[in-house]
Amino acid sequence: MTALIIVDLTPTDKDKLSVYSAVAVETLVSYGGEVLAKGPIEALHGESAFQTKLVIQFPDRDSAMSWYHSAAYQEIIPVRDQGMKSQFHLVG
Repeated sequence: MTALIIVDLTPTDKDKLSVYSAVAVETLVSYGGEVLAKGPIEALHGESAFQTKLVIQFPDRDSAMSWYHSAAYQEIIPVRDQGMKSQFHLVG
């Protein structure tokens, strides 16, 4: 069953975020990850604590978890944390 990682984020350093984003997209390939959507949040109900949402699709839950815990992704987490405040959610 397809799994999604939903990322809620607010940029804090656009230069660091650009570096992180470029490398992060490359790490998805080996795990079958694909960015489905990215953009500003328009809340239809309630308030959002973040400005932007990112939706990444994986073939299954194991692929999503393997990507997140991979050495390549873990290596860029410090840059991620410098570039944005975020929450990551696994669905599916």
